Amino acid sequence: MRDTAIKVITKLTQAGHTALLAGGCVRDMLLGREAKDYDVATSATPEQVVRLFPGAQTVGAHFGVVIVRLDHHHVEVATFRSDGSYSDGRRPDSVTYSTPEHDAQRRDFTINGLFFDPLKEEVIDYVGGQADLRMGLLRAIGVARDRFEEDHLRMLRAVRFATVLGFDIEHATWESICGLAPKIRSVSIERIREEFVKTMLSPNRVRGFDLLVNSGLMEQFLPEILVLQGCEQPPQFHPEGDVFIHTRLMLSLLPEQVSLPLVMSVLLHDIAKPATQTRDADTGRIRFNGHDKLGADMTGEIMRRMKFPNDVIEPTVVAVENHMVFKDVKKMRTAKLRRFMARPSFDDELALHRVDCMGSNGWLDNYDFLLAKREELAAEPMLPPRLITGADLIAQGWHAGKAMGRLLTTLQTLQLEGTLKTKEEALTWVAQNAPVPDVFETVEE
Repeated sequence: MRDTAIKVITKLTQAGHTALLAGGCVRDMLLGREAKDYDVATSATPEQVVRLFPGAQTVGAHFGVVIVRLDHHHVEVATFRSDGSYSDGRRPDSVTYSTPEHDAQRRDFTINGLFFDPLKEEVIDYVGGQADLRMGLLRAIGVARDRFEEDHLRMLRAVRFATVLGFDIEHATWESICGLAPKIRSVSIERIREEFVKTMLSPNRVRGFDLLVNSGLMEQFLPEILVLQGCEQPPQFHPEGDVFIHTRLMLSLLPEQVSLPLVMSVLLHDIAKPATQTRDADTGRIRFNGHDKLGADMTGEIMRRMKFPNDVIEPTVVAVENHMVFKDVKKMRTAKLRRFMARPSFDDELALHRVDCMGSNGWLDNYDFLLAKREELAAEPMLPPRLITGADLIAQGWHAGKAMGRLLTTLQTLQLEGTLKTKEEALTWVAQNAPVPDVFETVEE
């Protein structure tokens, strides 16, 4: 992609225009990081770009943006511009084509306001971005409050950049974020969710969590997290402190690379504890009866409110609903345990259980038991093919219905527990223990 972007720059330059790499790709190059995209800023107007690159798409003509397709890559080419007022707190009402100097001034942070001329191997810095890169400092360009008033989403972007890059946020920039945090509500929840997800999937996610909470941003779109503060837990099980401390500690114990359902289940697994907290009148012991089931309901509501896709919501809800089941795994019959371990979300749930234990009492006996059980059963499928199918029962005179479903479950249980090992044994068991129900009984079901 970099080579393709340089080809675009070369052609624009040969046509008499100024053309430079711009923004995040320059920042990442100077940090020795791999850039995801290579954007080009140029003095050429969109019409001039299209004339040089027939078939280019003017996806953002109002903002002077053209997508050039070359060498099976797409390169965003934007005309140097100055922005007008931002009446909606998200996008400029108007733009004026301008110079590289003015274009740099309209951008969000100094580290994103850099240009690079690949033909001259020269960094062009009008905003002091190189110095801030060296210091590991995230600083808004110009007056910080003005930059955030222009585009409220920049507050969440600041948290994301500080998290992902491990940078400090410059004082005036941070103060402006804290002062303007309620305005993040004007941004669509989809855009908020996108920045939030990028922050929480970073290996440095605890840093992002702290910045979101301390800035007041978390309160605006996920206020339920703040309710966890001060929610006491029984010290014999949770010596680490309240539910908020426990949740934050669990985040810190996750591996660097995690799935989104796992991160969200860590954040939300105890979300219902404040609503279910009780104290025994005699002993004073704190209890949270039913916090898993209510928590699953709350998790679904929160994630639907934030418009997460169903393939993220469903495993997260399942993990929250089942996180207390792990305390009973040693008592489960073999069939129930194998069904529990065979569920598609089990690996993430097991990871949730591990950090739940490590972030509280440190008791990993059930976790170790499950690891040993998985090793013991590794030579065969957790749920092997059934000895008997519905078709086999229909051939014996059964009719489809609830009764046949119950029988199939019973047969699978006996198979998983080793009582039945072959199809012949299963058919014999059916003949001896499960006579075909009367047809009228089947129809009534």
